Amino acid sequence: MAEGPCPYLSADAVAEANGQRVGTVRVSDGDPPSCFFHRPDGEEQLRVRVFVGRPEVAVALVDAAAPVATSNPATRPSGWEGGYETDDSGAVYAISKGETAVIVTTNQRQSVKARTVATDVVGALEGSA
Repeated sequence: MAEGPCPYLSADAVAEANGQRVGTVRVSDGDPPSCFFHRPDGEEQLRVRVFVGRPEVAVALVDAAAPVATSNPATRPSGWEGGYETDDSGAVYAISKGETAVIVTTNQRQSVKARTVATDVVGALEGSA
């Protein structure tokens, strides 16, 4: 993992959606990489994981992050499905479509913030396809 820009989501978009300034951004070595956005004090505020591979794995990853049995249904953007939930540590919004999964975890308890970021990521991924 190294510091650097996220290829599918800007720090400015995260700051606007999550309501906190971004200090550093770290990216994993994967393809596509996961992106970790930290506040200026170093605490992680938002994490985005993107998976592209077998459809059944994409669905399983989403179900692991926001279990269908216990989470609220997520259907945005159109054509994507999954779930979202909140707890004392924040919120998760996890969706998949075909072979792609997008999982956003935020330290903010408002799931709309995670959904906004997930929608931005989907737009970037579909724009680069």
